Parts: sequence; C-alpha cells; structure tokens
Amino acid sequence: MTANRGKYDRTIRNDDPLRLRYSQPASVWEEALPVGNGRLGGMVFGRAGSERIALNEDSVWYGGPRDRNNPEARARLEEIRELLRQGKPREAEELAMLAMAGVPESQRHYEPLGDLHLDFRAAASGIGDYSRELSLREGVATVRYESAGVRFRREIFASYPDDALIVRLTADAPGALSLQARLTRGPGNRHCDEIRKLDDAALVMRGRTGGGGPRFRTVVRASIEGGTLAIVGERMVVEGADAVTFVVAAATSFRFADPEAEAVRAAREASERGFASLRERHVADVSALMDRVHLRLPSSPEWEALPTDERLQLVREGREDCGLAALYYQFGRYLLLSCSRPGSLPATLQGIWNESMQPPWDSKYTININTQMNYWPAETGNLAECHEPLFDLLERMRETGRVTARTMYGCGGFVAHHNTDLWADTAPQDLYRPATIWPMGAAWLSLHLWEHYLFSRDSSFLESAYPTLKEAAEFFVGFLTEAPDGTLVTNPSVSPENTYVLPNGNSGTMCLGPSMDSQILYELFTACAAAAEALERDADFARAMLRLRERLPQPAIGRDGELLEWLDNYEEAEPGHRHISHLFALHPGTRFTMRGTPQWTAAARTTLERRLAHGGGHTGWSRAWIVNMWARLEDGEQAWENVKMLLGHSTLPNLFDNHPPFQIDGNFGGAAGMTEMLAQSHAGEIRLLPALPAAWAEGEVTGLRARGGCELDLRWSDGLLEEAAIRAGADGRCVLNAGVPVRVFCEGREIALTECGGGAVAWDARAGSQYVAYRQGPNRQAGAAG
Repeated sequence: MTANRGKYDRTIRNDDPLRLRYSQPASVWEEALPVGNGRLGGMVFGRAGSERIALNEDSVWYGGPRDRNNPEARARLEEIRELLRQGKPREAEELAMLAMAGVPESQRHYEPLGDLHLDFRAAASGIGDYSRELSLREGVATVRYESAGVRFRREIFASYPDDALIVRLTADAPGALSLQARLTRGPGNRHCDEIRKLDDAALVMRGRTGGGGPRFRTVVRASIEGGTLAIVGERMVVEGADAVTFVVAAATSFRFADPEAEAVRAAREASERGFASLRERHVADVSALMDRVHLRLPSSPEWEALPTDERLQLVREGREDCGLAALYYQFGRYLLLSCSRPGSLPATLQGIWNESMQPPWDSKYTININTQMNYWPAETGNLAECHEPLFDLLERMRETGRVTARTMYGCGGFVAHHNTDLWADTAPQDLYRPATIWPMGAAWLSLHLWEHYLFSRDSSFLESAYPTLKEAAEFFVGFLTEAPDGTLVTNPSVSPENTYVLPNGNSGTMCLGPSMDSQILYELFTACAAAAEALERDADFARAMLRLRERLPQPAIGRDGELLEWLDNYEEAEPGHRHISHLFALHPGTRFTMRGTPQWTAAARTTLERRLAHGGGHTGWSRAWIVNMWARLEDGEQAWENVKMLLGHSTLPNLFDNHPPFQIDGNFGGAAGMTEMLAQSHAGEIRLLPALPAAWAEGEVTGLRARGGCELDLRWSDGLLEEAAIRAGADGRCVLNAGVPVRVFCEGREIALTECGGGAVAWDARAGSQYVAYRQGPNRQAGAAG
C-alpha cells in the first residue's frame, strides 16, 4: 500500500511488526521518535535537510537541594486537625496553606540538555522514497530518503552498554555527505555558558542550570569515512564524506565530581569502538529485554502495512486495530527500558524526554499516582530491573522524609507528599488545596518494594527493602488520629485531587481519612506484617501492624451503591473527575477481588460507571487506569473499549500518551492494563485470560510474569485457553485458574492436581521446573508436554 504524502512518497515495508513507521518527518516534538538508555535520551525528527535531535540527560534539573519544610507546621497541626473535626474545611485549608505549605512552595524542575542539529548542504527539495521508523526490538530510529539520485540513511540510538547516543549517516554514492553539526541549548545558545573545540574531532558544551543546579557537559565527537572534517567556531564541518558517525555523551555534577572528564571519556571510548560494534552491543542489549515478552493479537497484513499515524487515525474514526494495540503494548515496554535502567534516575512525568525549560508540572515525580503508574508494567512486563531506579529514589527520600516527618508532624519514620524531585524533596509542593497536604506519597511508593518481592520471591531483596517498608509504616503509628467512631484516620489529608460538597453547599478538599488513604495503609500494614513473617523477625511489630490495620475505616458503600470517597457521603464537585482514588483497593491495590469481596467489587463497578457517565477518563493516564480497573473487574469488553478510547482520543502520532499535554504515564498504564486483561495474580491465584474481549478471540503471549516468581506463556483460540506454560522461579504452591478445566504436565508426565474451588487447581511447584496446562475436551492434547 502506497502512502501519498507530497514530496515524501514511499511504500511502507512490512518486515517487522515491532516498528513505528511514518512516511514524513516530524513537524513538532510530539511527532518525533524517542530513543534512550535510561540516562541519556533523544527525540529524532527525521528532517531531510536539517535534522534535529532533541537531547535529554536525566540529572539536568534546575536548582539544588533545599530544606523547604515549613517551620510553623508542627505548631499549627493540632489547630488544623480540630478545624476539620468541627467540619470547617475552608478554615483548615486556609491555615494549612500558610503553615504547612513548603517554603518556598515549589520543588525543582527538569530541563532539556539541548539539541544536536545536522544541517545538510544538499537541498531538501525533490525528496522521494522517504521513511522514518523506530524499531522497538532493536531500539534504533532509522531515516531513509532519496535526493538527486542518491539514497541517504541515518541510524540513531542511545546505547546503554556504551553510555552514549550514536548518529550514523551513510549514502550509496561516494562523497555525498556534506553537512554542519552543532550543539545548541535554547535560542542563541542562551541556556549554556560556552561551546568550545576539544580537539580536531570534538566539541564540548558547558553550562550550569540556574539556582545552584548541577553543572553539565555535553560532548559530540565525529568520525568520518572519506572527505574532510573541520571545526569552525561552534560547528563541525564535514565535506564530501562517504559516512559519518557522531557520538554524543553527557554528564553532570549530580553524579560526577568532574562531569567534563566523564563525558569526554565516554565519547572517546565509544568512538574508538567503532559503529559496527556500538550497534551490535546496543541491539543485543535492547533485544534481550524486548524479546522477553511477545504478544500476538488478531491483525492483518493490510493494517500492518500502513504508517503508524494512519493506523491511529483510523482508530480515531472508529476502526478496530488489535495489532496496533499490541504495538502500543510493546511501545510501553520499550519506553520503560529506554528511560529507566539500573543506575539511572526514575522515569519522570515525561519519562526522560522533555523539550521545555519550564515543562508542564515541572516534569518531575508526581507521586499521587503518576510516578507509580510509570512502573505498573515493570514486573508483569518482565522488566523488573527497570524498577530499580524508583527504589534508589525512595532510599534517598528516606533521609529527607525523616526530616519532614519530624519537622512537620512530630512523628518518626519518613513521609512524602504528592511530589518529589531530583533531590528527593519530601515537603509539600504547590499551593493547590486538592493535592498539597497529602502525606501518602512514601507509603504508596514503598508498596512497590513489596510488589517486587512478590514477583521475584527474592529474600535478599526483601532483606534490604524491609527497613524502608517498616519506616514508611512507622510514620503512621504517630500520625493517625482517632475519629469519632473510634477508627484511626489520617488528619489532615485530601482525596487526590478531588473536591467534595458539604450539605450547606460549601466545598472542601482537606478532610479526615479519605478512602484512598485507608486503602493504601491497609496494603502497607499487611505488607509489613507479611514481610516480617517471611524474614522471621519483628513479631511484635507485625502484630502491631495488624492491630492498626483492623482499626482503619472499612470501605463504605453509599446510597446509590457506589464506594464512598470520603468518610461521609458527600457529593462531588466534579463527578467525572480524572482521579478515581477510592478504587485504589481494586487497582493497583489487591484487597478488592471478584470472588473474595463481591460487594466491594460491585460497588467499584457502580463507581466506575458513574465516573464514565459524567465524562471521566478524559486524560490519557486516567483512561489507562480505567483499563486496569475494568480488567480487575474481569470485563474484557469494557477494558478493550477503553484501550480503544486510549488510542483514539489520548495518543499522539508517535504513540506518546496525551494528558494533554504529553505525559508518559498513560503509556505505561495502558501497557499494564493489557497485561491485566491476559493474566492476573493478585488474588492468591494465577488467573489466565480473565478479561479477554471478543476482538482478541485468538492470540498468544510469552514471557509475562506473575506473583510467586512465575513466568507465563499463553495460547488461546475461540476465546478459550488452549495451552499455558508456567515456569516456576521459586518453590511453592502454584494455584492456577484457567477458566476452563485443564490437565497439567511436567517433564512429560501428568501431575496430580488439587481442586481449589471456583475452577482453580493447585500443585506444589519446584523452582526451575516448567508446567504445561492444556485445555481438556475433545481433541485436546493429553500426552506428554515438552
């Protein structure tokens, strides 16, 4: 199928389903293609005559560390609490904005590193046979075009093994490459201090972010085959080359005492390695991670042949493209391994990719759902090591969070509010009443440690993570206060980022014990007790956690059958609000389950239906969260409908999530939701195909991970499981619910199963063994399994 795009005219090849394909260059940043190695990122525009690669380095943030804890907070805390007890939220909020807000009110923000510009001498007119692609499996962006009878090719990638961004230019005619290369940071280079020649093949850009922020150094080194290379002023000038390789390396004083020496070293060593070796090492690294999971959903060659943006447009028009959903899923995994790798900082609100000096919401870590959502696909999507940067940040937050806990609340343990930044700042952020005073950020983040253990069963990891879990819980031992009914509640807090309406018509945001807080604490106290038991320590602490858990308010159901968001049955100022915080226990929490708590899941469904009826899901990340919730409710049709809405209404041409503006959390939440449709393991069993829609009637997936240390391969047809391979990573009881009767084999022999009720079966699994389950019935395999 030929796409007609004026001077950019080409036929899209169909040789790799894991490619984003376009028949024209990016016109704006949101259409560019992302590459990244966790620490260093680039956005590739693919312009024929004047290429722009927008650069980011994860530690380039404005400003240095500060103590922003309000010294008035502790003295005023009881007064604020009493105002809330008296039903005076407005007065409590006014005082809290004075006495509890951070001083100054805002944390630090993320900044771009700059741009690499390549300006080609050949005119950009007469361009033909143009293509711009991103291979998710290889992690390589490729641009191809023809001009004046010469075929040009570019390959761009950010290498984790060699810690550099690589740009390779080639042509099929000798001496066809003449261009200038330069580094910039802002118009007129106003956001850097200087650009200087290092030697005959390298430039360095030097600068420091404002407010005492990190010093940064960016080095670009060129090597040519044929032709000449000269450095004139701030530009590299290449004349008549057959091929050119640019190596970009960067470093900051956040990590290195001498960032320039580090950037120079990395660029030199990568350049000396040579392009062929650089590419081979990079592709081996990325493909090893991407190949852990394969997903095939119904598709067609006709759909696969279309450019990605055209497929997306057809979905917007109401067409159904399951293959694009599978590509979107793998794109989410690709983004995670590209912006969060061991040794890097965690994914921000925009992953690692940001072009603005003043980005939306500072492009930092919003921890009342967005940062957490970034990591929902890490464990299930078999990218567990990509979770590590979040744990590293959490460890740094323990230090600052202890100061905040003591200074603001007079409590032990550590606490964080709804944002943090490069410096692990834990004081409240903004003067935004529906969000600022919310002391649950560290508690929620700490649950990621427990999830990582549940998926890995790595006792050494739990040993190292346990003190953080314990310290997060210890804050609430001192912070919780008794409500009139004798339950223990947070006070003050909010239900992010929602507003309630009192019977007298006044509105409020601050409150006692919003439902989300109690649900997070139920999970945290449960995790602490279970961790202590697994490590055979702290029995008294574990019992204390369980006693506290029993005194939390129970989830309550309102007069219309919905779950209450606050302790009282308030009306919402915005019934279609983007946050659905009071369904935390459904997802990502684990307390609400279809068979274990049917009354709460029924109320959760009512709540979700009400949100959607009033326009909920209007932001990308909120729609992604809704996909996960419908999957947990085992409603495949609704889950799929919301995947389509996510693609059709909240996805940019390059498949980035659109809040709007761009936020990356929806990409990760959407990928996690698709996994939840295929396999769940949160309710004490591995449940296969729990939310399979009719559109996905046949397909297969390999490499998903489940709690208990298991890895799963599934194949299904006619909407029913045909075969499942379960690889046990740890000894323990494996409970499987396939939705159909199954026979299970190990090493070619059928094993005895224990009936568990509800269609589930169980057996004692051995670490390192593979168990294969086949659907029973006529003509189903009943013999040996490999």
